[in-house]
Amino acid sequence: MSSPHIRSAVRALPVKTVIAASLVACFALPAHAQQELPAEGELQSVVVTGTFAKNRRTIDSESPIDILTSRDLQSTGSAELATVLSRLLPSLNFARATGADASDAVRPAQLRGLSPDQTLVLVNGKRRYTSAVVNVNGSLGRGSAPVDLNAIPLAAIDHVEVLRDGAAAQYGSDAIAGVINIILKKGAAGGDVEVGYGQTQERDGKQKSIKGSAGFALGEDGWLRLSAEVADRDPTNRAGADFRNPLEPRYGKVNQRYGDAESQPATVFFNSEYHLNDNIDWYAFGNYGKRDTSAAATWRTAFNGTALRTPVYPEGFLPLQNSTLTDQSLVTGLRGEAAGWRWDASLNYGSNKFELDLDNTINLSIGPLGINSPTHFYAGSLKNEQSVFNLDAAREFAVPALTGPLTVAVGVEARREKYSIGAGDEASYSGSGAQGFAGFRPANAGSHSRHNESVYVNLEAEVTRKLSGGVALRHERYSDFGSTTSAKGSARYAFTDALSLRGTASSGFRAPSLAQQYYTITTTNFQVVNGTNTPIETGTFAVNTPQARALGAQDLKPEKARNYSLGLQFQPDRNFTTSIDAYRIDIDNRILFSANLALNSALQAQLAAQGTAVGAARYFTNAVDTRTEGVDIVSTYRIELQEKDRLDFTVAYNHNKSSVQKIADNPAILTANKLLLIDRQTVARATVASPKDKFSLAADYGFGNWNAHGVVTRYGSFTVPQNNVALDQHYDPQWVLDLSGSVKLGQNWRLAAGIDNVTNRYPAQVTSAGNLNVAGTQPYSIFAPNGFNGRYYYAKAGYSW
Repeated sequence: MSSPHIRSAVRALPVKTVIAASLVACFALPAHAQQELPAEGELQSVVVTGTFAKNRRTIDSESPIDILTSRDLQSTGSAELATVLSRLLPSLNFARATGADASDAVRPAQLRGLSPDQTLVLVNGKRRYTSAVVNVNGSLGRGSAPVDLNAIPLAAIDHVEVLRDGAAAQYGSDAIAGVINIILKKGAAGGDVEVGYGQTQERDGKQKSIKGSAGFALGEDGWLRLSAEVADRDPTNRAGADFRNPLEPRYGKVNQRYGDAESQPATVFFNSEYHLNDNIDWYAFGNYGKRDTSAAATWRTAFNGTALRTPVYPEGFLPLQNSTLTDQSLVTGLRGEAAGWRWDASLNYGSNKFELDLDNTINLSIGPLGINSPTHFYAGSLKNEQSVFNLDAAREFAVPALTGPLTVAVGVEARREKYSIGAGDEASYSGSGAQGFAGFRPANAGSHSRHNESVYVNLEAEVTRKLSGGVALRHERYSDFGSTTSAKGSARYAFTDALSLRGTASSGFRAPSLAQQYYTITTTNFQVVNGTNTPIETGTFAVNTPQARALGAQDLKPEKARNYSLGLQFQPDRNFTTSIDAYRIDIDNRILFSANLALNSALQAQLAAQGTAVGAARYFTNAVDTRTEGVDIVSTYRIELQEKDRLDFTVAYNHNKSSVQKIADNPAILTANKLLLIDRQTVARATVASPKDKFSLAADYGFGNWNAHGVVTRYGSFTVPQNNVALDQHYDPQWVLDLSGSVKLGQNWRLAAGIDNVTNRYPAQVTSAGNLNVAGTQPYSIFAPNGFNGRYYYAKAGYSW
């Protein structure tokens, strides 16, 4: 524990904001069960994330943990896990990228304003593999390749535990911002099926879905739970009319498609267990899913100046990026008890493959003005694979000096990762490449792998009736960059049964992903040059390539983190609980995607001599040291009414501030050519492009067979940086109201309906200065935390047994 660090974190927050939020948390009445309130006679919710002790309750935890139940997850109109989490968790942000290539299909989410890949995702406590897609365009999480949360359907989830604390010493790489542990439904009893329909106020974005879950007995000693979800989601479009060129045949019409992509996900999950004997159980769970997505690139006008672009599309054309994401996993293991030790041995395999096709486009270099070009291209594939072996054991020991038992947990892990790039067809990358996305070339293709081994020890104990604590130590060795060790200490002191103080201090790390080390492609990007969006051939180079080395690249190092937190818990009775947690996260050697380096003629010639003809270049680098400080406030209150009626309130608040403490030295070759590897825009994107705070106030009223739910959310201000500081755009806070209701018909049927964004709020439009919104055709920022689809209506009908 380091109180000066915490004092620094709190001092960095606006005093009035913290005081106001704290008073609201303690005395106002709150809204969507961040911590599940127990029913009559039940214990406080038991958690499994961040602890190895048995029957650890949320109120006893030394770290803040949110529990989101299945009912919580169904409380919005969205069927995307990342969208739902962003509405339930004030510290999680999920912007809706569009016009960002593969990021349209695999959108990243971020916890506490940090990089999306600095949050570890578990399923049933086992490490989930990351997406194959690297976010390399100017969207939220640029440079990251995180877990695809939306590949996990809500139908399969029993509840979600979110540990808002550094946990690398317990779980290894990536657990810097926190841990999201998704617990699957289990057991042979019961099942449910639900159909849903929704659409926006503008009558687009229609969503049709069917999902269900059912359990089956495996003899007398086992069970199998199957969950499935299929959806058909139409695109939304908030593009403006195109007035760029009066010569255009479609002048003044809406040509661009700008909004959510068209998507058809289909996923099956299973979870199973079999009791082999009195001491050993076998378990297995996994999934197979496919998601087809059709996203739009930037509209290509019919004329380039006054010259016809191509006779193939005399009125212009909109390239479509049609992708297929295949996601599959299998985890199997044995667990049991021997000589007082609880043990668990498991094998875990998962893969995420992204394949991209391009339609309604051409390659202008195939024949004069592209007249001999195909209009369909296969652009290539990306695939990420992970294999893990775990052996964990835990046992309680009686220690006379301690009030409670000492829980000792030890374990080993071996993990192998593989990242592959597959080339597209020749027409997709030859010459200038297909318009919209030039395919992966044979020079880009290849597979890269690494392995790592780790050991850990974790100790937890109730030292006295008032004091509990824990320590953890983990050592890992990677085949590509060496060894690292992480440590964590935590404690909780109960002044009374109602009031306690908790805190943690830990070190952590995140290994550079294989995608960050080896992703490479040459494609067309748009940059503002002299006030005009100009296409520039841009090369993304792996750090070990001659091209990147010529521009000053070095091998990537792991990110190193130091986490500190201090929190206050108040629970005067079982119906009222409040927690206030301040935190500070220092990260050294943070990996970012470099600025787009506009190469002068000398550097272009140097790369051309290596067989690469590009006008701009970029690569990954250990760019900056950052500091993130903030506070989380969560409060829940239940009013028990007549019979089984009840009224639940929740208030939740997060304030978050990130700053850069140090920027790595600029490579000499770039300095000599008046280029910055890490420019102001890159720094600002990592520090001010996410909302600096988020506040929500919700109520849930259950009366008889009816239920009403409402939540109002305030998304804080943020800034979208541009190449020119004068063009940066600051966005004011935005209030959004969501309402829903449901009724249970008999014992089995349930009907629900709701409206998300009742007041039809949109973010401010992008300024037209400098042509940043492509002359008004792309009017909203993709950094907007609530998107820009407007009001959304939905209805659901469910049957359970």
